[in-house]
Amino acid sequence: MARGEASGHIGEKGNPPGKIRITIRIDEDVLDWFREQVHRAGGGNYQTLINNVLVDYIRVQKESLEATLRRVLREEMPAYVVRKGATRRKGRRSR
Repeated sequence: MARGEASGHIGEKGNPPGKIRITIRIDEDVLDWFREQVHRAGGGNYQTLINNVLVDYIRVQKESLEATLRRVLREEMPAYVVRKGATRRKGRRSR
């Protein structure tokens, strides 16, 4: 197994499957921001939040432009309603 490669099982140090213990230096203001987000959410783990942000970033970087546009359109289109050939945003009155 390559250095740093997850074995998929709990290791000697008790790491969960797929997780690797590392040491990383992060700017204090960045760490404070993540801790504040966890506090505002009522609890949790700032390390999990950082991991989730990194996973999302990687997913977006791997996604093609076409796939990104399709995903954004799927997310945004339900906010629009088509009536009598006119497109308008939900919650706004037509004239």
